[in-house]
Amino acid sequence: MSDDYKPVLRAGSDPLVFFKYPGADDGSGISKGHIMAAAMSHNLRDGDVVVVGANSLLPMAAARLAQLTHAPNLSLVAGASGGVNSLLEPLVPSSADYSNLVAEAVLTFPEVLMIQMGGKADVFFAGGLQIDRRGNCNLARVGKSDRPVMRGPGSAGIPWASQCGRTILYATSHTTRLFVEQVDFVSLAGWPSAAGKSGRRGPDLVVTPLAVMDFTDDGNMQLQSVHSGVTVEDVVSNTGFELALPEGTVPTTPQPTDAEMRVIREFDLDGLLAIVI
Repeated sequence: MSDDYKPVLRAGSDPLVFFKYPGADDGSGISKGHIMAAAMSHNLRDGDVVVVGANSLLPMAAARLAQLTHAPNLSLVAGASGGVNSLLEPLVPSSADYSNLVAEAVLTFPEVLMIQMGGKADVFFAGGLQIDRRGNCNLARVGKSDRPVMRGPGSAGIPWASQCGRTILYATSHTTRLFVEQVDFVSLAGWPSAAGKSGRRGPDLVVTPLAVMDFTDDGNMQLQSVHSGVTVEDVVSNTGFELALPEGTVPTTPQPTDAEMRVIREFDLDGLLAIVI
């Protein structure tokens, strides 16, 4: 294991172990969590209806940042609690937190599913135990069905994410265990084998602690940008399949602006984004 990946303790934090990714702790005060939240926020539009699942700190932060900057008419549905436009001040780790019930409205879980199934959501955020080159996402189990080596939380509402306008995948790690050639179980279907011919789209974006990826016209995951301090080689070596690379120099993911960081610190009072990764 290289020095970049040894467990480290963050100064002033509780005695918890975090893994240091390339480019982390550069002294700027901007963490990987901040970069990821801003990158996802930049892909949200004014008027969007956004649905998130339970383990949703990063997408909730992204949606709140968008609401307070460029997308004031965005609506956020906290899927696990049903809260619609929850206050989110301070930011909480999960949409299942009771704090999300301080909201403009509260929906039942069947009502949240009906928003997805009826195609009324513009954006759905999803994570997984495994993600493959076509954007298939696995939240069920790793290994064979009769003898899994790991069980996940289950698919819940994720199979209907394809009914939403856009899907953004995110992960709090970027390793060959997570980014695999082929997932062991399909919770969320990615791009079809004949992309564009079936009428079904796959995910639009993948955001990790190392990079932002999108998909080629053929439906293969493609590197879009690398975060500050990260190299293309870092991303390629931690991806378990051949990642498509754009022509020319791969750009650096934009850092959150000073204005965005001020907004983030106003609602992330406990600094959760600074320690999530």
